[in-house]
Amino acid sequence: MDTRYLFKRHNTWWVKVAVPRTLRNQLGYDLRQSLKTHNLEEAQDLRWSVIESLKEKIELTRQSPLQDHKEEETNISVETFMPVTDTTNPQYYHKVVDCQYACPSHTPVPEYIRQISQGNYTEAYMINWESNVFPGILGRTCDRPCEPACRRTRTHEKPVAICRLKRVTYDYKDDITHLLPEVPQEKTGKRLALIGAGPASLTVARDLLVLGHECILFEKDPQGGGLMRTNIPAFRLPVEVLDDEVDQIINMGIETRFNSEITSMESLLEEDFDAIFVGTGAPKGKDLSIEGRQEAENNIHIGIDWLTSIAFEHTDSIGKKVLVLGGGNTAMDCCRSSLRLGAEDVKVVVRSPFDQMKASEWEIEEAMEEHIPIFENHVPKKFLLNEGKLVGMEFEKVEAVFDEEGKRSLIPTGEDPVIFECDDVLVAIGQDNAFDWIERDIGIEFGEWDMPVVDKITFQSSHPKVFFGGDAAWGPENIIWAAAHGHQAAISIDKYFNDQDLYDRPDPTTNIVSQKMGVHEWSYDNDISQAKRFLVPHADQSISLKDIKVEVELGFDDKQAFEEAQRCLNCDVQTVFTEDLCIECDACEDICPTDCINFIDNSNEEDLRNNLRIPALNLDQDLLVSDKLIQTQRVMVKDEDVCLHCGLCAERCPTGAWDMQTYLYEEAKVYS
Repeated sequence: MDTRYLFKRHNTWWVKVAVPRTLRNQLGYDLRQSLKTHNLEEAQDLRWSVIESLKEKIELTRQSPLQDHKEEETNISVETFMPVTDTTNPQYYHKVVDCQYACPSHTPVPEYIRQISQGNYTEAYMINWESNVFPGILGRTCDRPCEPACRRTRTHEKPVAICRLKRVTYDYKDDITHLLPEVPQEKTGKRLALIGAGPASLTVARDLLVLGHECILFEKDPQGGGLMRTNIPAFRLPVEVLDDEVDQIINMGIETRFNSEITSMESLLEEDFDAIFVGTGAPKGKDLSIEGRQEAENNIHIGIDWLTSIAFEHTDSIGKKVLVLGGGNTAMDCCRSSLRLGAEDVKVVVRSPFDQMKASEWEIEEAMEEHIPIFENHVPKKFLLNEGKLVGMEFEKVEAVFDEEGKRSLIPTGEDPVIFECDDVLVAIGQDNAFDWIERDIGIEFGEWDMPVVDKITFQSSHPKVFFGGDAAWGPENIIWAAAHGHQAAISIDKYFNDQDLYDRPDPTTNIVSQKMGVHEWSYDNDISQAKRFLVPHADQSISLKDIKVEVELGFDDKQAFEEAQRCLNCDVQTVFTEDLCIECDACEDICPTDCINFIDNSNEEDLRNNLRIPALNLDQDLLVSDKLIQTQRVMVKDEDVCLHCGLCAERCPTGAWDMQTYLYEEAKVYS
């Protein structure tokens, strides 16, 4: 799977082109543009014209009189040579570990996968728990931003099943109670109010409890978990898994106030709290205002509210014919839940083209595996009633047309209206935040879409005492993003409690250790498995479709987990080059299976990338550039994009100029 220049956001493929160092003051570190497709093959075809246009923009900027004038004024000349790579910068090797770099909470993916391959499931679980907080939950529900970034996709098609392996750590771990950080008996006297018991709030609490701060949790529902509990069906996330990981944090010492809905931020600010964290998610489902909506309201349900009702066992049935409106993950959960509650005919109807649906690819695949048809390019026009009873919906066929700026319009095709019969309709066309309980005159500024103005670094609102995170900060995202937000918000809140500068962020923890066991032997397994990605076993549909609490994915067993773990390329084991030891025999260059090592005359970045044996076209990944070598004054240049970390260069090197060193990067938290 070739993903050069490509990355994914909200299941949509984008192009990203790195900007040369000399132009970053004008253009930033990179230029990005959405391809407006969920289909990888289409993105692969579309990217090149976009890449060319972005490169043209870079070139025009390079040649602009403004740039020339600026260079004259500041006496700065265009960079002639690539500088020596600063591998002491913690972000350099971090960026090379693509999966970890792509993960919002920067989980050390290769490290925990190695632990799985050795049968150390508890250790692997704790590595996850430290960074992403909910390994068992995320191993079943994560949006998997790490997998499209996997280096394996550049060489062996399918990425490592990182998410499924995360689940393995939960399924096979031992009791971890004794491994949890100790909460001090003596408190700091600082009290934090947490609004909403979702992943962001729970992460904040977990991090701050360890420091001795008191955490008081307010939740309108009778149990914790937030939208993890109310919006993710039990056939994807068993209740016992959710309860286990949520209670694990609550039992560390959170003071809980369930069935307590906050109706006034002003009133809460008047109470004895030193800070407030808002982690209420995006709990308001969008409605559809078309003809017949009010008359048929008894059989029209807002998707997330309906899923909540199922979670708390207030709903256990649905009509025989069901229409689900929307193309996101909530829509997929609604249609699959309908089957399990007795529906016989379930259809998903979306306005957009199929390849622009917002749902994760695997969620769509699971729905289709359960024989749920998806009808694209259908715009709902009205609900149809017969003697006051809902009997169907009318849709208009459209096609997507894009203008020069890429803005989509849905243009009617002129075909006859499409009518689908139905007994019930589930509306899953999006989610909004609901901040009607926050007064607008108490110092919390609101901006576009009636969202609070939140600092992207500190997570602090315009009211210094109030912080936001998760979906409540910038709209719907995945659980892994909420955990990442929680860690960063916890850092800010602790600094706020201690009257420190919130922008003075702590450095990550890093460590680099040689893997030498002998002259040419390593303490890690550097054999590259040619095995294809292993399929996850599923429950028999004759059983799973009859019971909403039967988990569909069964997960890997220990043997399958081992085999899948072997597919990892150990990208955190870095190729470390020492110039002084190199005799320029070029043996490493000869043996490299991807031709990523080059001994070449230095030049500017563009020329250097194009003059390599295999041009380094992915500008998102850096080049490893050495200092000048003694014998020839050449430099060693390695393309980090295609290096397999196989260690053959180090095995072949007669002087030990190459070494394989494990680089461990751990994102900073408020406790160590």
